[in-house]
Amino acid sequence: MAITAETYHVPVLLQESIDGLDIKPDGIYVDVTFGGGGHSKEILSRLGKKGHLYSFDQDADAEQNIVNDERFTFVRSNFRYIRNWMRYYGVEEIDGLLADLGVSSHHFDDETRGFSFRFDSPLDMRMNKRAGKTAADILNDYEEERLADIFYLYGELKNARRLASAIVTSRQQKRIDTTGDLMTVTEKLLRSEKEKKDLAKLFQALRIEVNHEMDALRDMLNGACLLLKKGGRLSVITYHSLEDRMVKNVMKAGNTEGKIEHDFFGRISSPLRLINNKVITPDENELQNNPRSRSAKLRIAEKI
Repeated sequence: MAITAETYHVPVLLQESIDGLDIKPDGIYVDVTFGGGGHSKEILSRLGKKGHLYSFDQDADAEQNIVNDERFTFVRSNFRYIRNWMRYYGVEEIDGLLADLGVSSHHFDDETRGFSFRFDSPLDMRMNKRAGKTAADILNDYEEERLADIFYLYGELKNARRLASAIVTSRQQKRIDTTGDLMTVTEKLLRSEKEKKDLAKLFQALRIEVNHEMDALRDMLNGACLLLKKGGRLSVITYHSLEDRMVKNVMKAGNTEGKIEHDFFGRISSPLRLINNKVITPDENELQNNPRSRSAKLRIAEKI
């Protein structure tokens, strides 16, 4: 099946996330997760002739969705390098930044990428297929303790050590190269009513490690705080507790650790203020039409 913007990814919380940017027609905006281009197209529809949008994506497949618009610049890069790229384009300040941190539907549906346990496919999981270790490399090369840490920290799996031990024992006999290989190794440890949920956590943990997602998110959020001009908006959609916690910390405290600092008068010293004190989630209509939106949370903040 040909990759199109429609099949690549259905944008989540589209109107809510773009409304949250409070777009100025002549402003400069950044979409750090271009994907199928759904959010980017909505931003462009609200920009005037002098406005400009920079959209990031490191996946070569996303380039097939590039928008032909003189107000649009596609940046083939990981969003963690946002400050460097904005400097390259001569941009010192931006009016808003959007991040939809979820994995594109395309990645889950592509049988060749290894993101989903629905298919028996090579364990790749790289967002950028041009570089880096694959999930198979990690499973076959990492020491047992490091694997256990990944499963526990990034997948929040209680049996992380048992899983790591089983993987190390199995790979001594045969390399773990496919999703099927991994499921065969772990099936006895995940046999319960929570099997699919735990498998999803295991695959999430591997994906986060393969793509250095938490480090990249930290760098991007820190860069966004520095790039946003006064009154600029940060609109971020998260899908799991690890990334949501980091986004919440930045918006509340101005740092990814959530360390609260106060000024001379006892007020919280943060470069941002929350626009929505209560997290925004998809309504029933969106949940029915786009099941992958069920864990989505939208947070919006403004530079002060």
